[in-house]
Amino acid sequence: MTLFTGVGAAMVTPFGKDGNIDYAVLDEYIEHLIAGGVSALIPFGTTGEPATASAEEYEKATAFVIAHSAKRVPVIVGAGSNSTATAYEHAQTAKKLGADGVLVVTPYYNKCTQRGIVEHYKAVAKAGVPIIAYNVPSRTGVNILPATVGELSKIDGVIGIKEACGNIDQFQNTAKVCAENGFDMYCGDDGITATAILMGCKGVISVAANPAPKLMSELCNLCAQQKFLQAQQLQFKLNDFIAALFCEVNPIPVKKAMQLIGMEVGAPRLPLTELEPQHTELLRATMREVGLIK
Repeated sequence: MTLFTGVGAAMVTPFGKDGNIDYAVLDEYIEHLIAGGVSALIPFGTTGEPATASAEEYEKATAFVIAHSAKRVPVIVGAGSNSTATAYEHAQTAKKLGADGVLVVTPYYNKCTQRGIVEHYKAVAKAGVPIIAYNVPSRTGVNILPATVGELSKIDGVIGIKEACGNIDQFQNTAKVCAENGFDMYCGDDGITATAILMGCKGVISVAANPAPKLMSELCNLCAQQKFLQAQQLQFKLNDFIAALFCEVNPIPVKKAMQLIGMEVGAPRLPLTELEPQHTELLRATMREVGLIK
């Protein structure tokens, strides 16, 4: 099964001045993303700061996103952990709340083997909710190799992978494995979206879609129409902006970008800090260049 094609928004979690989740802003934010043409909402991935959310916040905010999106687009909830048992529990919770699927990052810090990766996903899949695996070795210290992706494709309930390996050769080899095994692949790096879709990705799980849902949706729509020259031109136009979104660790810059378009999502929770002033000016300039602000 394919959960979505096009743009999945890797959502931030909006915090109010009191430090708690701001549900009025979250409601406005959901409407902003859906009106901008995104194909899926993805709360509590890395961008959503799950490591600093309580279990109560995780459950309440997930239920809110599912209820307020009202089945207009699929909701795929981040359910990763470096504890397999905890990831399984998160997946169970997401299923209970009505999520369409879960995004499960590789176990971080533990640095398990390739066999351990396979066993981890086998165990989490027993929760009975569709799983998109997530490979982002720059953050986790664990890399899902292409051959291991082939093994994951054989697990009932694991339906695809978000690939953010940072290595174009590995990305292409994984794309080949996915194509051969009928396994959905999503780009995890906004800066290579057009290239990734040309290689067979169903779409992108996108940080840039938060402040720029219309632009990222347009990019994916051009690719879907096989207008790759126009897609290339738009990708080139966006790439300075995308680079600025990662001038500090995600989600620090994207939270500032949301503030710059007028959506008060608040600052990240410690140990993450607000974007440095010089980086804010860089981000502001690139947002002007692509027409997001004046």
